[in-house]
Amino acid sequence: MAFEENETVYLEDGGGKRYWLKVIPGMVKIGSLGTVDGSRFSGLGDGDAVNIAGREYRVFRPGVLELMQSLERGAQVITPKDAATILMHCDVKSGDRVLEVGAGSGGLTTALLHAVAPSGHVHTLELKQENASRAGKNVSRTGLDRYWSFEIGDAREAEPSGGPYDVLTMDMPDPWIALDNLDKHVRSGGRVCAYVPNMNQAESAVIAMREKRYSGVYALENLQRGLEVHPGGVRPSFDMLGHTGYLIFGRKTGKS
Repeated sequence: MAFEENETVYLEDGGGKRYWLKVIPGMVKIGSLGTVDGSRFSGLGDGDAVNIAGREYRVFRPGVLELMQSLERGAQVITPKDAATILMHCDVKSGDRVLEVGAGSGGLTTALLHAVAPSGHVHTLELKQENASRAGKNVSRTGLDRYWSFEIGDAREAEPSGGPYDVLTMDMPDPWIALDNLDKHVRSGGRVCAYVPNMNQAESAVIAMREKRYSGVYALENLQRGLEVHPGGVRPSFDMLGHTGYLIFGRKTGKS
């Protein structure tokens, strides 16, 4: 399928380096490559070749992984390995309504939007306008910003609009304190996830969910290691994406 006007794509050179651009008429400025006639991308599709200044590049439509890897960062981001786990364990799917606490740089927001579109919605509650603005800029690159809204407020006392929600995610230092306030915005049977960096925070989140009689409360950590693959030999990489955060999951129960 050919690229559409205003769509975000990236060029990839032979070494795997990426150059991002938006498909628009006229001259397009591409970082490190200079200015290129945007009409050259008209009619091109996913994986097609294009020559710029005598070098061949492949042009690709980004998926959620590439979008998350290329975010403009400020606050700490939830990595793809953790975002994927949140989507699976919270059963996030098209049509779901998700309340996200803590925009960060919009990494998890990007993954959530790809999962709920085209009939769902993600509403983000963020304490700082700076983070919400950065997340909004990153979300706009996905083309899914029409399925996203946000408001500024403290999760411990704010009354987010748009509920009841199917899923609640909390990326904040003390999610157990906000749970009393946010629980009423989650439907019975809805799923809740807290993301915290330290074990004592994970303990407090687990205890709070159990005290509220959430079902199947559990905590986990993701560790990810790549492989070095060469002709005649394969070994684990010396580098490893180890601890990033602890994930705590539970499911809201209804009336007894």
